[in-house]
Amino acid sequence: TNRADEVGCFKETDAVTAQIGENVARFLADELIAGRIPSGFLPVQSGVGNIANAVLGALGANSNIPPFEMYSEVIQDSVIGLMRCGEITFASATSLTVSPSILDEIYADLDFFKQRMVLRPQEISNHPEVVRRLGVISINTALEVDICGNVNSTHVMGNELINGIGGSGDFTRNAYLSIFTCPSVAKGGAISAIVPMVAHCDHSEHSVQVIVTEQGIADLRGKDPTERATEIVDHCVHPDYRELLHAYFDNVQAGHTPQTLSKAFAMHQAFLDQADMRGVDWTATYPSSIE
Repeated sequence: TNRADEVGCFKETDAVTAQIGENVARFLADELIAGRIPSGFLPVQSGVGNIANAVLGALGANSNIPPFEMYSEVIQDSVIGLMRCGEITFASATSLTVSPSILDEIYADLDFFKQRMVLRPQEISNHPEVVRRLGVISINTALEVDICGNVNSTHVMGNELINGIGGSGDFTRNAYLSIFTCPSVAKGGAISAIVPMVAHCDHSEHSVQVIVTEQGIADLRGKDPTERATEIVDHCVHPDYRELLHAYFDNVQAGHTPQTLSKAFAMHQAFLDQADMRGVDWTATYPSSIE
């Protein structure tokens, strides 16, 4: 129809999202210097939102990262700006999720954009074989991450759906390098994005390779569960929660994976009871649904 798409507005980049973007750009620049990414870089897939905008902006501003292509599901506002300045040379996606003013800009300069953009059916844009063959770097946003590297992208407190998974699973499971980003805390610090066990799992530890918050970077590649937990707690957790999570991690039951089921959701329960995860009591044993 002629009816315009309804596109929600994203928040402006703030200090936290800007730092997340800088951390992602620094990590990828280091990978490039180390030779783990080709000198011409690799296609980038990005989710949508204010963090994704900050990450793409930081990639474009990093002098060590060459102009790059995108092979993604969605094209958003920041992509258009980076195309204009030559930092993104081409973008393939299945949809345009841009603001009305940016859409008008595209229509007004079709000769420029038709040489730099293509929209394909989702069966092609998200095809696992194509994503693997191109060696895509996937960068998506997490809502919650646990110390094993599992990611929750969709549910608050395990049962409140706030958004769908979109195409993030298609890219994460097949990418050459899969990265998840999130702020380390939410609700003014009352919620930690890093918890012992996610309340809902969208992306398993087997697909998640790198976690980035404004606090730092956790490279999980080639690490066992204990090493992954240490990496995440030491580098991604907010200082208000680092000691708390070390206390959990240091006293888990013996086993291959550092988890104690009776306490794994104690931080979630503390928020439900007290509206603040910092009030967690690891000595309390919460009722188990398993008799």
